[in-house]
Amino acid sequence: MMIDEALVRELLDAADDDSALILLEGRARVAGRVALDGDGLRGATVLLTRAELVDRLGTAYPAPQDLTLVATSVDDAVGKLGG
Repeated sequence: MMIDEALVRELLDAADDDSALILLEGRARVAGRVALDGDGLRGATVLLTRAELVDRLGTAYPAPQDLTLVATSVDDAVGKLGG
């Protein structure tokens, strides 16, 4: 599993709504907007922003199982990319 509950929690805990869960060179991570605008993450695919995550969950304080469901869903979508 590339996207797990810990990554989704890290995104939710990010201070900036523009922070994003990204995929770069086969690795997933959370990055802030400033980092995304820099050369170091050029070519990264944005999977989900913090604002989108909160909107999807309906709250900034979800139950742990809700984070697991989002992680599973995003991980499944990533698995289907470039198949």
